[in-house]
Amino acid sequence: MKITNQFNLPEIVVTALVQDDYTKGKSNRSVTQLIDAPKIAILQREHEDDISQDVVDFLWSRFGTSVHGMFEKAVADNEQAGVISEERLYAEEQGWTISGAIDLQEVHADGVIVSDYKVTSVWSVVNDKIEWHNQLNAYAWLVRSVKHLPVKSLRVIAILRDWQRRKAQMEPDYPKSPIHIVNVPLWATSDADKYISDRVKLHQDAEFAWLTGGEVPDCSDKERWRKETTYAVTKKGRKRALRVLKSQGEAEKYQQGVDGISVVEERPGESTRCSQNWCRVAQWCDQFKLEVNGGD
Repeated sequence: MKITNQFNLPEIVVTALVQDDYTKGKSNRSVTQLIDAPKIAILQREHEDDISQDVVDFLWSRFGTSVHGMFEKAVADNEQAGVISEERLYAEEQGWTISGAIDLQEVHADGVIVSDYKVTSVWSVVNDKIEWHNQLNAYAWLVRSVKHLPVKSLRVIAILRDWQRRKAQMEPDYPKSPIHIVNVPLWATSDADKYISDRVKLHQDAEFAWLTGGEVPDCSDKERWRKETTYAVTKKGRKRALRVLKSQGEAEKYQQGVDGISVVEERPGESTRCSQNWCRVAQWCDQFKLEVNGGD
């Protein structure tokens, strides 16, 4: 990876931001790679030496690393039976090795509580994130596969970097604390087994296609954070839309019942992640090029 320093940060700051001891170990895929699009995993590997990032882009991931370190030290300094911190597990599936580093495991007589620390935004806990469901249930699969222990519950311990006390006091659905517990639904064992099997096959098929000159599957709408085109009915003098609807016909019908002058404003859909701001391999991706050129 090529590291830039476009804001001329001091060398000590650069050094602190770019240091990284992450490794997925000797595995074909980590859990975070497995639950993501195979196209991204392949392009990141193939263009690893060409990917360019500025040092400031590492800020929040390094902040997350420091938070993990703080909690890991707390576990080490206060030894408790059955509490395991930052353990990487490896399991075999269809000839591949899948690994995952589990932030916290609390082993009880009736099963294991699996927790994951995340430094994130308030939006992430207010809006249900399916990625968290997939990741935590993949960790549960690892625990069952490797340790042969039942898993009793899953949770995200979210540290909210943009939390505001005033909003917590004024808005009923706003998190009341900058550290918020999100309980993640635990899938049935058979559902988790099928999910892992399907994801491994998807990635294996993509690897075979890449090696044989075939077509690697595109990222899905969910993986691209796809937002559909909507139509907003707005009224002169008002900043917020009166109503946002899925079709122009619905918007025009609603507009007929609005008193005063109103307009229908088209808000074009977009794939938020499918951009060079979010995706590090966008410049080498044919799907991204179609997105930029107006295709889909």
